[in-house]
Amino acid sequence: MKLVSFRQAGAARVGAFDDGAAAIDLNRAYAALARSRGARANAADALAAARVPSDIVALLQGGADALGAAEEALDFARGLTAADAARDLVRVADPEVLCPVPRPPKIVCVARNYAEHAKEAGLEISPIPILFARFPATLVAPGGDVVLPNVSEQLDWEGELAVVIGKPGRRVSEADALEHVAGYSIFNDVTVRDYQFRVSQYTEGKNFHASGPFGPHLVTADEVPDPHALDIVTTVSGVEKQRANTSDMLYSIARLVSHISEFVELEAGDVIPTGTPAGVGFKRSPPEFLKAGDIVAVSVTGLGVLENPVVAES
Repeated sequence: MKLVSFRQAGAARVGAFDDGAAAIDLNRAYAALARSRGARANAADALAAARVPSDIVALLQGGADALGAAEEALDFARGLTAADAARDLVRVADPEVLCPVPRPPKIVCVARNYAEHAKEAGLEISPIPILFARFPATLVAPGGDVVLPNVSEQLDWEGELAVVIGKPGRRVSEADALEHVAGYSIFNDVTVRDYQFRVSQYTEGKNFHASGPFGPHLVTADEVPDPHALDIVTTVSGVEKQRANTSDMLYSIARLVSHISEFVELEAGDVIPTGTPAGVGFKRSPPEFLKAGDIVAVSVTGLGVLENPVVAES
């Protein structure tokens, strides 16, 4: 499934993309399915809330059972007439798409996970993954504005594959690590370079307001046969800046998940951006940075395109 979070009547809900731009509200679709099986309205709504919650984190917390019920709801919704779908508020045309996980419990980013990127930056390859934290408040929805801060002109792009955790765990082995992955998405770890490098840790440069595009949806792991065989391409205003394959990652997804779980418990909805390949702006000659009016887009094989405009801070 291609899971999507969207806003309706002021509340975030979870759906799945159907053909075209419409999304299926999975919670309401399951309630409609329950009514078709004879459940009364209140009972159907309660069953849907329990089996297919309308919040993405709660849905992921439900594990394989919840995702299976969501798949069942999606199949049922595809068979509804347009009139029935409209009556039950199942099909949402042109939804206001949010980040796939609007408020992740944690965002644990990976630095220097591609040898060529470490080389272009003039930095050593670490024997263990280098990690840093991002704050959920920095996230930007697909199509949302990336803000060029008025304190810097060194805003840089970093296209990445993002891993979303489904199954909680602590001290997870590499052999079992992929069982904890719910699915994959795209992240753009937009960075304010002068703030990043004026100190020895990354927090400031990686946590500016409206600097973390994430989306457009969460593709469940069953639809990504090999997450280490995906092309990543980043363009700025139509000009290609990065092109690589996730097979070039220094630390596999299993290694990253296992390593992170050594010191913190994984939670459903956690996001792990897995690092950016070579081609960032600050190491070009001369250096290049994002400017107001640019459109930055990151595509990953099978996961869609994450596209965001850049605007000046008002």
